[in-house]
Amino acid sequence: MIKKTIPVVGMACAACSAHVERKLNSLPGIQSASVSLPGRSALVEFDEKEISLEQMKREINAIGYDLVIESDRSVEEIERNAYRQLKRKTLLSWLFAVLCMAVSMRWISLGAVQVSNQVAMLLALANFVYCGRRFFVSAWKQLLQKSANMDTLVALSTGIAFVFSAFNTFYGERVWGSRGIEWHTYFDASVMIITFVLTGRLLEERAKDSTAGSIRQLMGLSPKTAHLVSGEQTEDIPLSTVKIGDVLEVRAGEKVPVDGEVTWATSFMLEDGAYVDESMITGEPTPALKLVGASVLAGTVISQGKLRFKAQQIGEHTALAQIIQMVQQAQGSKAPVQRVVDKLALVFVPVVMGVAVLTFALWWLLGGNEALPQAILSAVSVLVIACPCAMGLATPTALMVGIGKAAEKNVLIKDATALESLRKVNAMVIDKTGTLTIPNQQIDFTKADDLPLEARETLKPNAREAMLELQNEAGVEVYMMSGDKEEAANYWAQQAGIRHYQSKVLPQDKEDLVRKLQREGKQVAMVGDGINDTQALAMADVSIAMGRGTDVAMDVAQVTMMGDDLRRLPQAIHLSKKTVSMIRQNLFWAFIYNIVCIPLAAGVLYLFGFNFQITPMWASALMAFSSVSVVLNSLRLKYVK
Repeated sequence: MIKKTIPVVGMACAACSAHVERKLNSLPGIQSASVSLPGRSALVEFDEKEISLEQMKREINAIGYDLVIESDRSVEEIERNAYRQLKRKTLLSWLFAVLCMAVSMRWISLGAVQVSNQVAMLLALANFVYCGRRFFVSAWKQLLQKSANMDTLVALSTGIAFVFSAFNTFYGERVWGSRGIEWHTYFDASVMIITFVLTGRLLEERAKDSTAGSIRQLMGLSPKTAHLVSGEQTEDIPLSTVKIGDVLEVRAGEKVPVDGEVTWATSFMLEDGAYVDESMITGEPTPALKLVGASVLAGTVISQGKLRFKAQQIGEHTALAQIIQMVQQAQGSKAPVQRVVDKLALVFVPVVMGVAVLTFALWWLLGGNEALPQAILSAVSVLVIACPCAMGLATPTALMVGIGKAAEKNVLIKDATALESLRKVNAMVIDKTGTLTIPNQQIDFTKADDLPLEARETLKPNAREAMLELQNEAGVEVYMMSGDKEEAANYWAQQAGIRHYQSKVLPQDKEDLVRKLQREGKQVAMVGDGINDTQALAMADVSIAMGRGTDVAMDVAQVTMMGDDLRRLPQAIHLSKKTVSMIRQNLFWAFIYNIVCIPLAAGVLYLFGFNFQITPMWASALMAFSSVSVVLNSLRLKYVK
């Protein structure tokens, strides 16, 4: 099985992503597929012997969307072009909207009402052709697939308003006026619906683009070129042409292009070593000394001196590429609550269409022919204001920002479930050696029995602060597990401020403790170095591994803490709580929006004697605002301390 993140083009709402996901999951050879609307990508696990990327692309093209699988197609360029095109259409649509409004409201006098209506009709038609054509093409493709999405609602509402207005333009006086029924045209409303929807999507795209900032920041760590050493000379070559075994040179202030092993190094402080800033990978602020034989990682920066190294990992196999891939997959994964929302999105649009038909029927039946214009307008308002986008964006945008925020703080979260589960952790089992403490270097172990305990190893920086914060502020019971004798385990537990500990433990003992705590009803996190803690990591509700550099590629834990700063443990729990809180806020307002606005658009207040109803034009504005507000609310996570 191969797991791959594939960019998806053409999705506009939750129903879109749900249709793409359902289609992918229905194809033979695909084990699982998860589609992210804000991430505009599909995380697909498939058997390449049974299905190819080209076959997937053909199937997705058939339902009106596209997968970017070609190496010569840049996703960033596609998105930039799409954004520029959307911007042009939005500005042009506003021009049509202002002109159509001016003519319809008689701000511009064209003489007879008939002439004004015909000019407004032509302006609306031009707006449909040049700015709104995508909605109708997409709606038609959805119809052929016997499905519906947000484009279907927009196409139906604007189409009905236009056809009804065109009918009134030529036959209004004859059909309605002769019977004493007041009639109007609504070309301005049909134009404004498209204009507001386009404006909302433009703002939404800008906001969603900000949620992907952490990925772009990580991608920006890799340089575009490398200095290839050829004899005594160096030449600049594109990064894509670097091969395993090439010897590359990196100078002070430059980024390491790929992973490799140092073959030569020098600096003004040392003749045989250079210093490398690895904080962007490990989070450690102090530059690391690199001597011959040491490893260097792509994306790190030479802070002092220069060095040469032999390329060992290139392209998608570097530690940086693995981190980027992990973050992308995590952002594309789905929390359990999102699965429920996706199922709802699939039926939401058909239900709204049914509500619109019911609204039309009730107005017509209760009011007769005189209420027919009102019946049509009410149905159009319902179609426009019902927006599954806000519901679809509520969870994934918050997750994208939360996981990206964690990555910026050197906490790599593998999936959305882990981020959601972290907030519930109230017990934590932590390994001592390699996790809580680090071994000291250059110790004479022949005299180990005579040395004080603080000479066998050292407590990691900020470890005590992190443990106290977990126990006193986050409400987490911490249990230290050590294979050392009682005296050593007691000493380090006291140094770290940990109340519960066990000594002389084996790997099975760690797993047994996790099981025991779970039987007591606790949500347990296991923190280890990923070697002798595998059993306990697999059993825990949340598994957390301490990773350093290339360990990330092989790490099996749900969460990886880069570097040695254990303060990231309470920070991750805090971020989890904030993210889930944001998801709940988003879902609450998304559902409240539809629960309140759909009846108001249908005209329910008329039943209680209030002469108020949301018109199609305002319905489109509210619909656009609801989607944008959810994304903007999620972006507040970027500023959580």
